[in-house]
Amino acid sequence: PDNHPKTKKMKSRLSLLSLLIMVLSIASCSLSRKPDKPNVIIVFLDDSGWADFEPFGELVLETPHVSQLAAEGTSFHNFYVPQAVCSASRSALLTGCYPGRTKVFGAHGPNAWGLDTTFATMGEVFREAGYATAAFGKWHCGDQPETRSHARGFDETCGLMYSNDMWKHHPEAPEYWGQWPLSYWENGEVIIEEVDHADQKNLTRWYTEHAVDFIKRHRKEPFLLYVPHSMPHVPLYCSDAFEGLSGKGLYWDVMLEIDWSVGEINQTLKDLGLDQNTILIISSDNGPWISYGNHAGITPFREAKGTTFDGGIRSACIIKYPPGMEAGAVSERTFFSVDLLPSLCQVADIPLPGNEIDGMMIWDYIKGTAGAENPQAYYPFSNNRNFEGIISGDGRWKLHLPHAYRILETGGADGIPGKYGIARIDTALYDMKADPYESSNVISDYPEVAAKMIRLAEGHALKFYTEE
Repeated sequence: PDNHPKTKKMKSRLSLLSLLIMVLSIASCSLSRKPDKPNVIIVFLDDSGWADFEPFGELVLETPHVSQLAAEGTSFHNFYVPQAVCSASRSALLTGCYPGRTKVFGAHGPNAWGLDTTFATMGEVFREAGYATAAFGKWHCGDQPETRSHARGFDETCGLMYSNDMWKHHPEAPEYWGQWPLSYWENGEVIIEEVDHADQKNLTRWYTEHAVDFIKRHRKEPFLLYVPHSMPHVPLYCSDAFEGLSGKGLYWDVMLEIDWSVGEINQTLKDLGLDQNTILIISSDNGPWISYGNHAGITPFREAKGTTFDGGIRSACIIKYPPGMEAGAVSERTFFSVDLLPSLCQVADIPLPGNEIDGMMIWDYIKGTAGAENPQAYYPFSNNRNFEGIISGDGRWKLHLPHAYRILETGGADGIPGKYGIARIDTALYDMKADPYESSNVISDYPEVAAKMIRLAEGHALKFYTEE
């Protein structure tokens, strides 16, 4: 009978045995289960200056949310893009390929094919690995059906297909740009046929709201979120809540709203318990467009957007990832945007794309693992279709090949650009550790270094810039 003492004892032993088996089973599953794949968020600004945010350069404006991100992550002072222009820079980030490989140069206008579909985007790579993907912001990698963001690996999309100044209100060529409507897209469809001033004021807010909503809806699965803001590219706009808030002019009002956007994303991750397993990156496609004067950002380096001096191709960068990135650190390690795709794949244990890429898996080097070195012998930089030089993989040496470049002759103001002139540089070598402002050509002082750098540059030119 059930109430017999021997029966009760046997049941008790069976219960304990069942409990032990269950505990061992759970422990076994826990030990064999792979850690969750990290989420990835990249906030990519447009024409932001290296010194626009509080953690970089001299303090111009307090940006508390970006400063908080820097306190929680690592600030990289020697992060570069291979070309200081919109389409080329964005395509390099998304594919891990140099412009010389993809042949995406400069800034594409409307009705442009853009990034060829033979080059896989970050969206395609991560979606293939089971990630939910989204791109909210300025695309600028092609506006044809096959090359729009919604067709290039991003499940959810919204924003502009190209720069926000490519419209009928352009200060210098309204008739030309007015031939095509500047449209606002969402999930592959035009939502606003022709963007007006009121719409432009809402772009930063719209992108941010979409980003926050996406994070909330996909919090239980790995996701890749790309937020390429249209700002602070001219024409400058911010929502009413930020207009006049900085007390320093419209540009800084815009930067305050971007700072708010970063804070909204970072706080959402914390609220949902996702910030410990999310790689959050913020940077810019290139340096400031200085011809716009008070509507442009700040860089301490030589020249600016549209050149291959560091004012153009060096961008501020912060990476937060608590399991693998030191909080509050400042790094002088040099790497280029093309390394992000393969390095993120490395962390997430995702296969690289099938096409050949130029970036490398250098996550250990980026995060500062003891003894880790950059395997990249050099990084090339270019301006439109012109290959103009290389930087050594350790970031010390920078070689400029002979080329013309633009210099600002007359500054602009309040949305009206100034005038550029043309200057020229001959073969020049700079010691970037001693002279980050590229002010003293030391090619005659280091002939062996110069010879090695020239050989590397010639080899790169033969590989990528020789007509078939």
